[in-house]
Amino acid sequence: MPLDPEVKVLLDQMAAMNMPPIHSLEPAMARAMFDGMPAQQPAKPAARVEDRTVPGAAGDLAARVYANPGDVGTLVFFHGGGFMIGNIETHNEACHALAAAGGCSVVSVAYRLAPEDVFPAAPEDCYAATAWIAAHGRELGVDTSRLAVGGDSAGGNLSAVVSILARDRGGPKIALQLLIYPAVDMAFSSYPSARENGSGFGLETADADYFTRYYAPEASQHGDVRLSPIGAASHAGLPPALIQTAEFDPLRDQGPAYAAKLRAAGVAATCTCYDGMIHGFYQFGPEWPARIQAVAEAGAALRRALAGVAVA
Repeated sequence: MPLDPEVKVLLDQMAAMNMPPIHSLEPAMARAMFDGMPAQQPAKPAARVEDRTVPGAAGDLAARVYANPGDVGTLVFFHGGGFMIGNIETHNEACHALAAAGGCSVVSVAYRLAPEDVFPAAPEDCYAATAWIAAHGRELGVDTSRLAVGGDSAGGNLSAVVSILARDRGGPKIALQLLIYPAVDMAFSSYPSARENGSGFGLETADADYFTRYYAPEASQHGDVRLSPIGAASHAGLPPALIQTAEFDPLRDQGPAYAAKLRAAGVAATCTCYDGMIHGFYQFGPEWPARIQAVAEAGAALRRALAGVAVA
């Protein structure tokens, strides 16, 4: 499929602004540029929004609770941003949208970021927070008897990793892993999409390498399952997965590769590629047709999984 015409307009506008590529910036400048993007207003706000803290692996983490009455369970959400940028605010609208579509509550967790805190701070934070949230739903005012994990890009990576850690460390039980254009393999360049979409489509392969350099600077770390979950010794017994990818994303091919690993291990996995889209399209706002479709698909999967219905 060709690049979506509205996406092309957006990319042309960005090019006309002559903004420096993110991989050319110092981490503080990259963070300021990304975090300073205009906030999107939610189309269907959650009934109750509350800022809290939850325990991480080395101290308290900021978290935001999006609670809906009659929720069918809770999605623990991890934001994207290359393990280095992004925060609860940058993904606020997406969390409202997922709560509404999924008929569930959402707890968005601000894990520690590189370069201040390098690997494995992020996955250990996310696992510790998920385990605590699972046991303290009443304190948070949400139903955590049924739990899903999800996130976009780096957050998709962390959701896949938390699913593995929960299996290997005795819980909590997770009903669904929602992986939105995830990075699941640090060997980026081994996938055709990294070459086909490596420049000119928003996220560049050079950006992925830049984030990795600050987050996990030692090449010896890259095979660790907490960094490259695709390399786990076994994927059996993991939660069912919905994986969403974008056609013009350098990470596109990692999604179906991970789905194939899960299916080969007997895990239900659906992988949907959104034609004409680029990495980060969840951030385009609630009126974009592809975003509407992706959130609806995610919401339907959350409703089924959190209600105990088998995911095909």
